[in-house]
Amino acid sequence: MAAARHSTLDFMLGAKADGETILKGLQSIFQEQGMAESVHTWQDHGYLATYTNKNGSFANLRIYPHGLVLLDLQSYDGDAQGKEEIDSILNKVEERMKELSQDSTGRVKRLPPIVRGGAIDRYWPTADGRLVEYDIDEVVYDEDSPYQNIKILHSKQFGNILILSGDVNLAESDLAYTRAIMGSGKEDYTGKDVLILGGGDGGILCEIVKLKPKMVTMVEIDQMVIDGCKKYMRKTCGDVLDNLKGDCYQVLIEDCIPVLKRYAKEGREFDYVINDLTAVPISTSPEEDSTWEFLRLILDLSMKVLKQDGKYFTQPHLKKTGNCVNLTEALSLYEEQLGRLYCPVEFSKEIVCVPSYLELWVFYTVWKKAKP
Repeated sequence: MAAARHSTLDFMLGAKADGETILKGLQSIFQEQGMAESVHTWQDHGYLATYTNKNGSFANLRIYPHGLVLLDLQSYDGDAQGKEEIDSILNKVEERMKELSQDSTGRVKRLPPIVRGGAIDRYWPTADGRLVEYDIDEVVYDEDSPYQNIKILHSKQFGNILILSGDVNLAESDLAYTRAIMGSGKEDYTGKDVLILGGGDGGILCEIVKLKPKMVTMVEIDQMVIDGCKKYMRKTCGDVLDNLKGDCYQVLIEDCIPVLKRYAKEGREFDYVINDLTAVPISTSPEEDSTWEFLRLILDLSMKVLKQDGKYFTQPHLKKTGNCVNLTEALSLYEEQLGRLYCPVEFSKEIVCVPSYLELWVFYTVWKKAKP
């Protein structure tokens, strides 16, 4: 499956750069390729020249009056000759622009091509809205469950990466994530009761089981996430997902909200609650009116099943807000929710570099305030 290849050159010239001179200086390059020209001019807004080729490739040249010049070229990636032509045009334009800008202070920026519509999607946004190109070379797993789209893609750097509904969740390289959401090695899980909310990749369960807990209960709504990860994310989950019950753990395929309510009603308490739910709230409960209300509901219910001296770990990963260190407003909103729970709590946070996220991530530890 071939795709469209979109290449870009950006030039920032001095404010006095003459747009008409630039346009005339570049025209011959496109004419040599046999490309048809169409030029639009605006008295106060510069020039737009479009060049089209018989093979379907085309170029847009935008010249702004304040000195910014943008060149975008698009071609069909399956055409090797077309790719060579595009590279040739880019090289010639770059050289010509350097000649034309000798009398003015400027800079040239050539960006790597973006390949659109390919069989393998390599582009995923960070939480703070930056576009990242991963070195994805294989689609390992791609299925739609009743709840979400589940992809596992292979990266040369990071190993297999779990992506849920377009959100990068965890890669085989990301032990730093698992350690951080468990307390960064500062906690003693020996003989403790632990509740994991979500965690379908099995990473947290795998690591906690090694620490000899009394019992770990993991509540994951989506069986298909478990099925995909136990086959293709074994460097993360080991063999703990092969069976839903083990000597010191059980996996419940349920919505965590009814489970939390049931445990709260029964008076069941845990030493640790680890919230590893996805970025997009998934629930069958009607209380999910908004992301923040869903989040606060989970927090309240978790506090009700947490022992007085217990700890709650989470990374409040919210779609379109996220919790990378750059999103200070979103983090402040989350901390506001901590002040609105049914019981007073205190919290601390830790900033961790998660390899496949390509950004610093904030993890929270929450605990109940000591009774006076």
